[in-house]
Amino acid sequence: MSLDFATYLAGLPRILAGANTLFRSADGRLLLVEPNYRDDGTWTLPGGTIESDEGETPRQAARRETVEEIGLDIAPGALLAVDWVSRPGRPPLTSYLYDGGVLDEAQLGAIRLQEEELDSWQLTPVEDLDRYLTPGAARRVRAALGALATGAGPAELVNGHPAEQVERETREKPGTPRS
Repeated sequence: MSLDFATYLAGLPRILAGANTLFRSADGRLLLVEPNYRDDGTWTLPGGTIESDEGETPRQAARRETVEEIGLDIAPGALLAVDWVSRPGRPPLTSYLYDGGVLDEAQLGAIRLQEEELDSWQLTPVEDLDRYLTPGAARRVRAALGALATGAGPAELVNGHPAEQVERETREKPGTPRS
């Protein structure tokens, strides 16, 4: 790599990227995991950072993280949502959310937690998401469930809100990003 190209790359904006998988039970509840590294008490879906420096794709990361976190080796299904997440004082994050399908009793019984990162897991009714997830993550999961139900393709989101809505509101009221 030439020094000029390296200098160019060093000057480019940085974003983080993560991938999660949405697993459901036969009765429609969602599999959530309780991380032990969060101070705010929120839960999440199985998933994590995309190892892009290693050449990992979002889909590969979702599968790897699922194996690492809950011990299930399940190929991710359809991409349900892509969310541009930004918060003050942090680099932006692109979050990919894949369909993990419906887990049967044998798969649920085979879950083994990565104890270094997770304390527990549970099946959570959709109506209880706000009790466990951050507001943006709850919106992202609901948008993903909507995309799954309609078959309309992945939801494009900004902080969990429909991107078209955010764009429209930004045009109407510049300088007010949604959180």
